[in-house]
Amino acid sequence: MKLTLALAQINTKLGNIEANLEKHLACIKDAKASGADLVLFPELSLTGYVLQDLVPAVATLTEADDPVFRHLLEASRSVDLVVGFVDEDPRRRFYIASAYLSQGELVHIHHKVYLPTYGLFDEGRFFAPGGSVQAFDTRFGRLGILICEDFWHASPPYLLWQDGADLLLFSSASPGRGLTGDSKLDSSAWVEHINRAYASLFTIFGAHANRTGFEDGLNFWGGSTVYDPNGSLLVQAPYFEEALTLCEIDLNQLHRTRARLPLLRDERPELVERELGRILHK
Repeated sequence: MKLTLALAQINTKLGNIEANLEKHLACIKDAKASGADLVLFPELSLTGYVLQDLVPAVATLTEADDPVFRHLLEASRSVDLVVGFVDEDPRRRFYIASAYLSQGELVHIHHKVYLPTYGLFDEGRFFAPGGSVQAFDTRFGRLGILICEDFWHASPPYLLWQDGADLLLFSSASPGRGLTGDSKLDSSAWVEHINRAYASLFTIFGAHANRTGFEDGLNFWGGSTVYDPNGSLLVQAPYFEEALTLCEIDLNQLHRTRARLPLLRDERPELVERELGRILHK
C-alpha cells in the first residue's frame, strides 16, 4: 500500500483564524490536485504560535457547525487532514492540539503533553498539558500524532510505537536558534537528528511538518521532513519559506525493514513496565 503525504509548511498570521483558514483551504486544494492522500499542517497552524492572552479568543470546537471546522471537515471528505489549533474542553481548559480529520469526520485529537517553559518558551502559563498518548486507526493503517516538545521526550514516540503506530506525524512551531559548523541552524540539525533516530530505532515512518515565517521576534525555520523505517530521508522541504512538499510513502517498506531488523518483535514492554514500577516506587 502506498500513501502520498503532503507537508504543508506554512506561515500563519497570529490570532487571525479567518486568514489562516483560507490558507489551509488553498493548501488542501493544491494538495488534492497533486494527488495527496493526507495533508499534515504544523503546530497551531490555525492560530499562530505566540498567542499568550489571545488563547481563549482563538479556541475552536471540532464540531460540524463550528465556523472553522465545518470547512475543514468538508474538505476532509476528499483528503485526510492533520490541523493544529487551540482546543477548549467542557471545564474551560485550553490545549495545544492537533486533529485528524477524514471523510468528513473527526477521527482523533491529540493534546500536547509536554509544555516547554524554558528559554524562549512559556506555554505552561497559558495551556493545560494533555494527559494521554494514543495511536489511532485510519484508512492508511494505525498512526500517531505528537506536537513539538512531545517528540523531544523518548516516552511518547515509544508509547505510540507500542500502541501500534507505523507512521508518526510530528507537528511543530520550532524557531531557529544557534549555528553549527556547517552553517546549519543548531535547532534544525538537532530536530532532524532526533527524527531520523526515531524512524530507524522504531522502524517506522516519521513525518514532520514545521512552520515558517516570523512571529513576535521568532523566526521559524521550516525544513519539514519524512524519514523511512531505515532512517533514510525521503523528502525535505526548504528552509525559511512556505512550501507544499509531497512524498510517496510505500508502507510495504515496514515489512522489508522489520524482516531484516526485528526490533519491534524483540522489544519487551513488560520489562519496561516492571522496571518503571520499581523506579517509581522506590
